[in-house]
Amino acid sequence: MNRILLVALACSAMLIGGCAGTDYRRTEAGTAIGAVLGGLAGSQLGDESSTNVLIGAAVGALAGGAVGRYMDNQEHELQARLKAEREANILHITRLGDGSLKIGIASDASFAIDSATLSQQAQQTFNKIASVLRDYDKTIIHIVGHTDSTGSAEHNMRLSLERAQSVANFMAGRGINSQRMLTWGRGESQPIATNDTPQGRTRNRRVDIVIKPIVEGQEAQALSEPAYLGR
Repeated sequence: MNRILLVALACSAMLIGGCAGTDYRRTEAGTAIGAVLGGLAGSQLGDESSTNVLIGAAVGALAGGAVGRYMDNQEHELQARLKAEREANILHITRLGDGSLKIGIASDASFAIDSATLSQQAQQTFNKIASVLRDYDKTIIHIVGHTDSTGSAEHNMRLSLERAQSVANFMAGRGINSQRMLTWGRGESQPIATNDTPQGRTRNRRVDIVIKPIVEGQEAQALSEPAYLGR
């Protein structure tokens, strides 16, 4: 058994408390399902059997035949709980090609310009999201931050990751197990509108939440980085 797996098993037993001094960050990733599965996400995904065991022990998994209904029910509850936000065009809930769910949230409704501090309105929205995701705990939650092209690419990458981490910290405070959350910063690299107009830049300043089911025997797939989320 290699060193990283030994560390992961020890940390799994203690949740994340004993791993505070171990840095497992990836280039565009923030806290990765605590220190335990973050380490595996960065360096151990090739050892799928070990990864599956650890994810299953820490979070739990779905039998393959139950995945469709589980995600359908989760989507239905999110659509209902976030009806007001959808009607106000603050967010959109869509099903991705791999069966995962995406909640696309306008960053201008969440953060002031050049800030990673959640607004009061955003806190209400993310509180609603957390209230649903708490009940559907056999998923990995990927929180992906984006910016417009104003400012340097380095600054925008850092800001996008800080915003994603701010959302993760808030949701952890609302009862979401931090071992389920991965944060990613994509800066200005994945626009959904032109950056040549104020309206387009507003659309590009956003946070996406991608919810992937943990499927028994395929658990490592839930940890994989979400696909391109731009145009």
